[in-house]
Formats: sequence, C-alpha cells, structure tokens
Amino acid sequence: MTKTGLVWFRNDLRIHDQISLVKAAKENSFVMAVYCFDPRHFEKDRFGFVKTGNYRAQFLIETVNDLQDLLNALNIPLFVHIEKPEKTIADYVKIHKVTSVYSQKEWTSEEVRVAENVQKELPSEVHWVESYDQFLYHPEDIPMAIDNIPQVFTAFRKKCEKYASIRKLETIAKMPEKNRIPHLTKVPTLQDLGLSSFEQDARTAFPFTGGETAGLQRLQDYAWNTKKLSYYKKTRNGLVGTDYSSKFSAWLANGSLSPRKIYHEVKKYESEIIKNQSTYWMIFELIWRDFFKYISLKHGSNIFKLEGILQQPYEWSQDARFIQQWIDGETAEPFVNANMLELKHTGWMSNRGRQNVASYFARTLQLDWRIGAAYFESLLLDYDVHSNYGNWLYVSGVGNDPRNRTFNVQLQAERYDGNNKFQNLWLQTSLF
Repeated sequence: MTKTGLVWFRNDLRIHDQISLVKAAKENSFVMAVYCFDPRHFEKDRFGFVKTGNYRAQFLIETVNDLQDLLNALNIPLFVHIEKPEKTIADYVKIHKVTSVYSQKEWTSEEVRVAENVQKELPSEVHWVESYDQFLYHPEDIPMAIDNIPQVFTAFRKKCEKYASIRKLETIAKMPEKNRIPHLTKVPTLQDLGLSSFEQDARTAFPFTGGETAGLQRLQDYAWNTKKLSYYKKTRNGLVGTDYSSKFSAWLANGSLSPRKIYHEVKKYESEIIKNQSTYWMIFELIWRDFFKYISLKHGSNIFKLEGILQQPYEWSQDARFIQQWIDGETAEPFVNANMLELKHTGWMSNRGRQNVASYFARTLQLDWRIGAAYFESLLLDYDVHSNYGNWLYVSGVGNDPRNRTFNVQLQAERYDGNNKFQNLWLQTSLF
C-alpha cells in the first residue's frame, strides 16, 4: 500500500532539524506539506489589537515564501492557504488519500483547540503524529517531571546543564523526483490578509527578512563572519544598531531557526574560535527560552490569567488614557517613550527596553499587564507566546521573579543610554 504523509507546518517553518519532516520522509512514499494563514490570527483580540500585526505578518510571509522554495528543492510541495487548518487539511487528506498527518506538538490553549479541531475532521484511520520540536532540551530528556519544573530559573538551568543533553540535529534527505506534485497556491500579501503595507524605517535595529535562509545567514554572520558572538555578553544590553545582540529571536519564534542548530553552532565556534562568557551566555539565553516554555507546560492557561501563576490578587487598572499614552510614547518617561516608538515604527525592541516598558506599564502605572502583553503580541516581530507571557508575568510580579522588582526607569536610562543616543534617535519621530 502506498503511504502518503502530510506535514502541517505551524511555528516550525524550516527544513533543517525538523522532526515532522524527517518522520514523514522516512515513513511514506509521498510527502506533501500545508501551511495555513489562519484568519483568526489576523482578527482583533479582546483588547482591540490585531493579533498578528503587519510587521510580524510580513516576516511570516517572507518565511513561508522561503520555506516553499526550500521544500520544492526537496521535491516536497508546500500548499499555502488563507483558511482555517481544520478545513484545509481535511480537504487535502481526502483528495490525496493521506494516511498520516505530522505536526509540531503545541500545548497552549488556542493552538491545542485548533489541533483538536483538525483531528476531529480527519477519518479515524489517518495516523496523527505530533512531536515536540521547539525546545533546546527535549521534554523527554530533562531531569524532572513537568509538574516539578522549578519556579526559579537558576534551579532549572543548573539541573538541565548537569543532567540533560542536547539532541543531535535531524536531517531530511531529498525525496524522489516522482514525489513532486505541481501546485498553484501562492503565499498571500499583506493586503490579502487585510493588513496595510509599510516601508521599513531606516532606524530599525532589525532590518532582516524572514525565512530559514536569512536566519541561517544571520547565524553565519553573527558567529563566523564578524565574530560578534565572542562579545555577546558585553553588548547584549545595547539599544542601537543591528549587532548589539544576535537578533535570532524572530527566526526562533516562527521556527525558521532551530535552537539546537544555534547550540551546536556555538559549540563548534567554541572549539574552533574561542570559548568564553559570551559564548556561554548565548546558550544561557536559549535555556531561558526553554524555561518559559516549560513554565507554560506546567501552568497551562494560568499564564494568561490576570493573577498569573502566583495567584496574586493585585488591583489592576484599565485606564484607556494611560494605556494609549504608553502605546504612543507619550508617558512621563523619555526612555519608555523612545522604546515604545521604536516598537511602533519597526516591530522591534531590545530586551532591555522590553523589561523597562513592561515594568513601567505594570508596576509603575499598575495597568492590566495582559493588555501590554497583547500589544506586544500584535507588534513584535519575534512574538513567541511562551516568552512573551512568561516575561510579562515575570516583570508584573505574578510570575517567576523571586525578587519581585520594579525597574527604576531613569536609572536604567542613565546606565544603558547615558549619552542619550537611543532616546535622541526615537524621540524626534514627529520629524519623519
């Protein structure tokens, strides 16, 4: 019997180290792939923000275009639709007599609901294969049960570093020429998704395009071509320019870069160029990313609740005037304003900036942190549900910060922007 596998791409938009692709190619005679621009992702959320704004949508469009080209070179067609996955995948399974469907395993509520809807529409005999494929440390390899994930990052990191190992990269071979199926589907434009086009702001610290090809090139440039990796720990709190940090997060967020790929590249760099605090710190940050994923695995939908994972009954405001001032960069704090204007005009903000504007929103203004998180979800190029909500919980006093801090924004500005270079760059927005 001829077996046909269908890979449903979600936030795993790559061909390197892609376990669903590898499994499908090994287990089937024919392999095809589907990606859906789910209309629900481009609707307004409960706070009035478009869930996927035009910056991230454009990056996603570029990513899917690149993925379609890369898969074509492997003789695997990628069919692209603006449609709910539960309808599209069921149609393809029926038309092409698909015997197995492969996808990345998700666990946050919206993603799980969609996967369940897809599965309900499939014939019972279709083999359903989900695989965890967005971690540095695979869930089967960590030295603790999910229910016992520590509340403090340091404890999690030390246990993983001591007792867990990183898996090798998965590699897919090219499928036979006969696997190639002609397809007429095209990747949509921003207008097709109901979004407006834009010109990239010349001041952006993230002038990169989406897709695995661009992500791998950035990894090559940041590590090997410029050796910036050797200085990452010293520069990572920067604010201006492309190279103060790796900028890997946007490709990691939609899965066009594998965290394991970055890890193994760093280890290679350490063996061939230099091993120092900066190379370690790159891996350290990948572990932070994992930590927030495990926190959401452990706590489920509590990461989206106002009282957070600590069940803290703070009094929160939804004062529309203060929220809009924060969004528009019109607060009493110039450093907050500069960062918010950078986000508004580019879809990017530094890690240092994010911590400050979130702390100011939630701790100083005492505004409902979920609104800030939803705005970030709409605007950020590198939005990742686990990191976004994990970090907002953290700075808002309802998450994993054992010190429960409030950032002193003025001191932070003096420390990280003492010459006002960043603030001067963004606080003259009205001139542009």
